[in-house]
Order: sequence, then structure tokens, then C-alpha cells
Amino acid sequence: MQEIKDRAASLAGLALERDAIYLYNRLAALEKDPQRRAAFESIAASERRHAAIWEAKLISLGEHPPVAARPSWRVRQIAILARLFGTRAVSDAVKALEGFEEEVYGAHSDVAEVHEIAKDEAKHAEIWRDLDVAHKTQGIGAYRAAVAETQAREPWHRSGGGGTLRASIFGVSDGLVSNAALVFGIAGATSTGQGSFVVLAGVAGLLAGAFSMAAGEYVSMRSQTELLERQIELERAELEAMPEEEEKEIAAIYRGRGFGEAEAASIAKQLMSDPKVALETKVREELGLDPEELGSPWGASIGSFFSFAVGAFIPLLPFILLSSGTALLVSIVLTSLALFGVGAAVSLLTGRSALYSGARQLGIGAAAAAITYLVGSLIGVNV
Repeated sequence: MQEIKDRAASLAGLALERDAIYLYNRLAALEKDPQRRAAFESIAASERRHAAIWEAKLISLGEHPPVAARPSWRVRQIAILARLFGTRAVSDAVKALEGFEEEVYGAHSDVAEVHEIAKDEAKHAEIWRDLDVAHKTQGIGAYRAAVAETQAREPWHRSGGGGTLRASIFGVSDGLVSNAALVFGIAGATSTGQGSFVVLAGVAGLLAGAFSMAAGEYVSMRSQTELLERQIELERAELEAMPEEEEKEIAAIYRGRGFGEAEAASIAKQLMSDPKVALETKVREELGLDPEELGSPWGASIGSFFSFAVGAFIPLLPFILLSSGTALLVSIVLTSLALFGVGAAVSLLTGRSALYSGARQLGIGAAAAAITYLVGSLIGVNV
């Protein structure tokens, strides 16, 4: 029984490590920053050592290591996105993949080789944290770097949400589900699925939804940014008006972190020697904000508009190009494929199974479209 489990763990581990080798080699080849490229090359070398461990384990069990298979779907998609948008854009997806490795190895924790590899995987997480800190601290002083390192290690100090990739995926999802429901509802209501009627409704839904998303995102981000900027200004005013009290507050923060009273006072004094560093420390520690990541209202607005429009255009396209009867069937097939694809893309960020995430998204979208189609058929219109 143990031999069977060892064999299963070895095959699963070898597949994971080969995927990781492929991915980190691609990231290293694409990366122009020498520090990040060296980090990716270091992780790739570590993954090659892990793969050799599993190959040796299989040989000891009387198995021939299988020929390297094509990388998994998830890894290939991450590599493609890295080529299109850069390695930083796929950081969340790569970290999610690292988390998936930990989950798989956790299921085989009683296999001796897993413990050795797990230590290296923990080092990979350290390398990623160091890369995040380096990105945040370019051109800043040592104490500001220390604060940023604390932020990277302790996520409750972080205010930011997802990145561009995350926002784009969910924008496309919103447009796809909402306009598919609208288009199919109108197609059901016209009974014959008259193309011109459906196209009119679909275009209106696309534009209305895209402008609504863009306007809502702009107002939301602008309001949030103004609120955060106001809070930062209040902190700046307090530092200027009451520097002694603010220094005591900073010292209290570090005492709460476990520093001795004298050490906390020394850190606070040195931080207060640079007003900019002192302000960033207070903002991060007291407000849980990152002054460098307040976000761009216009960027969020434009991104939301186009990502929503792309998703909304998919169920509409067949009605523009094809006759009514054929268009409905083609739209259903095309929308179903797109829904599954969006769900699978979400798995790049969540680390869940692409099949599960795709099926879940397809089920949600299909339910919305089926309900609106049924309601449209019951109500009906005369054209």
C-alpha cells in the first residue's frame, strides 16, 4: 500500500516540478530585470533538483520515469500571459501555482522526499517576498525598505486589491454574463429570434453596461483615492503640528511588535528624521494603506469599459454575422465556450482546478441566460 502511495506521490511530484521548470525558464527568458531573472533562474535550478529526486525515487521503485509530457494548461496560459503583459502581471498566478504545489505535497506528507522538497518550496516563497519588497523599495532608504518588507510579510497592512490581470478577467466575465442574459432574453421574446431586434438590444446592452461599469469604477476609485489622500494629509498635518506625540505613537507601534522600549524609541527617532519616511510609516501602520498604490481612477475606468465590452460582444457577434435561426445556436455555443474559458482563466489566480472553475462559471452563466430566455419566451413581443 505504501509503495503504491509512494509511486503516486512521485509521479505527481515529477509532473509538478516539470511544469515549474518550464514556467520559470520562460519567465527567466522574458525578464529584463537582472535581479528578477536571476531569481527565476535560481528557482528553475531548484525545481530541476526536485525533479531529479522524483526520478530517482521512481527508479528505486522499479519504475522508468515517464517521458516529459506537455506542460499543463494552466502553466502554458501563465507563460502566454507573461509574454503578452510581462512577468509582474502574472505574479499572482505564479504564486497561486506555488500554493497548488504545497497542497499536492501536503496530501503526500508521509513520503520522506516531500519534507526535503518542502524546505526548498518555503525558500521560493521567500524569494517572491524579496522580489515584492525590491519592487516596492527601489530608490528608498533603509528604514522605508524595512517598513515595506513588513508590509510584504504581513498582509493585513496592505490596502491594494488585485492587479490588471484580475480586473480584466472579472470585467470580461461581467460583460459576458450580463449581455448573454440580455441577448438570449430578447431572442426568446421575439420567438423567431429576429436578428435586428437582438442586435439592437445587444449593442444597447453592451454600451450601457460598459459606460455604467466605467462610470461606476471611476467614481468609486476617485472617491476612494480622495478619501485616502485626505487621510494622508491629516497624518502629514499631525506630523508637522505634533512631532513629539507622533514619534511616541511610532515607538508604541514597534513596542507592540515586540521591540524593547529603548529599541522602539531609537527606531521611531530615526524614522522621524525623514518626514517622508515617517509619514509613510504612519500611513501604513495606522491606516493600513500604501501611499504608492492608491490606484488610477482613469486607468480603472478605461480598463473596465474595454474588458466589459469584450465580454459583452461575444454573445452578440453571431447575430451580427448570421441569420436569426443559426445565430442563436452559434451564440449559445460561443458563449458557453467563452464562459468556460473565463472560469478557467480565474483558476490561474485562485489555484483551483481549471475544469472546476470553468464548469462553475459555465453553470452560473447558463442559468442566467436560460432564465432570461424563458422569461422572454413567456412574455413575448410582436415585431
